[in-house]
Amino acid sequence: MEILELESFLPYRLYRLADAVSREFSRIYKERHGLTRPEWRTLSGLGQRGTMTATELGEQSAMHKTKVSRAVAELERRRWLTRTPDENDRRVEHLTLTKLGSAAYGEMVPLAKAFERELLEKLTAGERAAIAEGLAALENAVSKG
Repeated sequence: MEILELESFLPYRLYRLADAVSREFSRIYKERHGLTRPEWRTLSGLGQRGTMTATELGEQSAMHKTKVSRAVAELERRRWLTRTPDENDRRVEHLTLTKLGSAAYGEMVPLAKAFERELLEKLTAGERAAIAEGLAALENAVSKG
């Protein structure tokens, strides 16, 4: 029987790396604002795009709808976002950051960019270019199915 060595299996390596980087970055927004990963992804999605529906947030962040729902509820409890019912479909709500939510997002953006910069500075220019090119190629290959 053939054996699969997980440590060299590309999907497993990508998952482990993404999880490790995400966990490292999560320390920043957890310490600063006590946010969970889904809450951070929701905050950053709304900060980037302005107004979104929960479905759009789930698609953008690859989160299950229950995680999006819990994150939205918590950010609403903090008064960081508001929900506005859709005029044509009452089942849909448009989510927007409040001034408090926008302020938190504005505070986190430079921290996120600094985290990314510090991570990339550990690599040579050639390694950075190779990673960007490789990731783009993999994303393109996967999106084509």
